[in-house]
Amino acid sequence: MEAIIFCGIQATGKTTFFLEHFFQTHLRISMDQLNTRNKESQFLETCLNMQQPFVVDNTNPGAADRKRYIDLAKSRKFKVKVYYFQSRIDDALLRNSTRTGKQMIPDIGIRGTMKRLEIPTAEEGFDEMFYVRLQDNQFIIQNWAHEI
Repeated sequence: MEAIIFCGIQATGKTTFFLEHFFQTHLRISMDQLNTRNKESQFLETCLNMQQPFVVDNTNPGAADRKRYIDLAKSRKFKVKVYYFQSRIDDALLRNSTRTGKQMIPDIGIRGTMKRLEIPTAEEGFDEMFYVRLQDNQFIIQNWAHEI
C-alpha cells in the first residue's frame, strides 16, 4: 500500500495535482475538508486499517508535521512517498489572489507557512521523493535530486 505526503506552501497546486494524478486511486486526507485533527486522525486510521492508498494534501511544512504520517504509515507497512511542490512566495501569492471565498488564504498565512518550510530529506524515512513545479500551467514531476 502507498501513503503520499504533499509538502509545500499554499497555492502551489497540491489539490489540483491530487485531482489530476491520484483522484481515481487514493483517498484524500485534507484539513481543508476535515477541519479538525481529530477527524483527520480518524480518517487516517480508517485508511491504514483498510490498507487504502491515501494522499495527505496539507502543507506539511516541517519535518515534525510529516513525521506522524510517516511513522503511522511505516508501522502498517505502507510505502511512503513525498511530493514537494516548488514554493515560490511571489508565485503562490499571485495564484492565491485569483481565489475566492474560503479558498483564498490571507497573505500572512502563506508567508507564515513559508517561514516554517523545511525541505524534505531522505532521512525522514521516505521511500521515494519527487519535486513538482508548475510550468505554463502544467505540472512537471522530477525525481528528487537532493537539491532545489
